[in-house]
Amino acid sequence: MDHLPINHRLRPLWRGLAFLTGVYILVFGILGFIKSRDEGLAWTAQEGLPWVLGLHANPAFSALSIVVGAIVVIGALIGRNIDRWINLIAGAVFMLASMFMLLLLRTDLNFLGFGVSTCVVSAILGLILFTAGLYGRVGSVEREAAEEARRHRTVGREQGVVGNETGDEPVDVVEVVAEKEDADENLTAVEKNN
Repeated sequence: MDHLPINHRLRPLWRGLAFLTGVYILVFGILGFIKSRDEGLAWTAQEGLPWVLGLHANPAFSALSIVVGAIVVIGALIGRNIDRWINLIAGAVFMLASMFMLLLLRTDLNFLGFGVSTCVVSAILGLILFTAGLYGRVGSVEREAAEEARRHRTVGREQGVVGNETGDEPVDVVEVVAEKEDADENLTAVEKNN
């Protein structure tokens, strides 16, 4: 996945959405576990499930939601590239689980008590988490500049040389990094003066 952006400007937005998604999953799990245990339901009950935050909940699904929600929230709080991998994996698992449980809706194998609404919500939460993982890659300024240059290059003759879109002379990646750092320093100096 080297072609994914590094330090994307929308990373904070997606990290926040992943955090909120994790909080929703965690709160759903806690409330669902409390409600389903108060009603005396078996761990894998499929009938008479309580509604919690718009979804049916049995104790097994609630306990699983508590674990997954806690992992996503902790990953979002830690950040770095840890949350990226957690979000990618959790997003893929949620999307696959929604499809798999959709196949098992009317069978005895529906041990998590999923309904159609739960499958749809799981797919949506999975898409949010997976997209957050796609935009969650962080790295140094040098790696970011090198990645941007690699992604936007035209065919060049020399290794490490990147063509630009205007057809002008090729630009060296090291020069691009130096110019970006100079621009950042100048912007900081201007902000301090204002």
